Amino acid sequence: MSTPLDGVRVVDFGQFIAAPAATQILADLGADVIKVEPIHGESSRSIGIYGDAILRNYNRNKRCIALDLKDVRGQQVARELIAGADIVVQNLRPGVMDSFGLGAEQVRTAHPDLIYATVTGFGLHGPSKYRAGLDIAAQAESGIMWVTGEADREPQRVGFPVVDAAAAHVFAQAILGAYIRRLRTGDGDTVETSLLEVAVHLQGPNWGEYLLTGNEPVRKGNGQATVAPAADVMPTRDGAIVVSAYSVVHFDRLCNLLGHPELASDPRFETNESRVRNRPALLEELRSEFAKMTSDEAMTLLTPNGVVAGRISSYREVHKNPDVEAAGIFIDVTDPTGVEHTTLGSPWHLHSIPRFSTTGAPALGQHTVELLTELGYTAAAIDDLATTGVVCSRKA
Repeated sequence: MSTPLDGVRVVDFGQFIAAPAATQILADLGADVIKVEPIHGESSRSIGIYGDAILRNYNRNKRCIALDLKDVRGQQVARELIAGADIVVQNLRPGVMDSFGLGAEQVRTAHPDLIYATVTGFGLHGPSKYRAGLDIAAQAESGIMWVTGEADREPQRVGFPVVDAAAAHVFAQAILGAYIRRLRTGDGDTVETSLLEVAVHLQGPNWGEYLLTGNEPVRKGNGQATVAPAADVMPTRDGAIVVSAYSVVHFDRLCNLLGHPELASDPRFETNESRVRNRPALLEELRSEFAKMTSDEAMTLLTPNGVVAGRISSYREVHKNPDVEAAGIFIDVTDPTGVEHTTLGSPWHLHSIPRFSTTGAPALGQHTVELLTELGYTAAAIDDLATTGVVCSRKA
């Protein structure tokens, strides 16, 4: 059975997360993704276990060539790779690809049917376009940190690179949209997104309230600021759960299930507005009941009766969660040395792709010789490029 992107070639100049994670999606959809790295490797290869985790999770089933793009011969190899591609992806600092003669305008002038996609930190059109952009800067400058954490404590970052991860999916969507248009019209396109734009857009409900009322959102800890109980943590005898039951029907049901129907008609709690106003008292009442239960008992009480709740789980617990196991999000792959390890697959399912490739992330320059041979380079020419440091070739 053919996959959606069979025959599509992607040349990926990305590093870290946003661009490589986007091309990982394209690879899982069947594209041939060629990862172009500097001679000494992309930045993730030099930052220890965190970098190893990034490489493993976002570079499965890709081929890797290592080039010195500061050398005109390396630039020529890159142009030849691009000439045979459908899509070019990059997230280098604005201006860097242009300095190599590989910028969007330069490439699309030569190949008007090609899709050239760029993700940056702060966009390509504002005063910050030349700034280096990482996830944490986008969290800070988009308002995410402003609304995350407790009211009386310092702003908090989200506990993982949420903007990078979300930007990858947004980026992949835009690339696929441009590719569908090319299938219809034959025309290429230039795709742009930024971590800042994605970070702002992720906060749609908060921005909606702000644009309607002009009131600044504030840090409220776990509870949602304008509804209650909503996203409120309830400690149990052996852990904690989170509960949301702010509609009239669900709050009445919650009170009945806890054996305190009178709470639903208590003047402090009878409307959502009064519950928000009296949240500390509400939480004291609810938490006193959940503290008598285990997390399993609380979930067994709430979920069959339509009250939204979730067990707060450690990574070890998530890894063993039967729903997670049934989804197959964790997959076993083999690295270039033949060692098998577990990593993440894409979080979607297509019948045309019954299982993802089990080929792990490539070693630096693992496919340099293979790709140069495909481009028509002789063994002698490849040896010369390697000897002079224009390319790097490694088996593992």
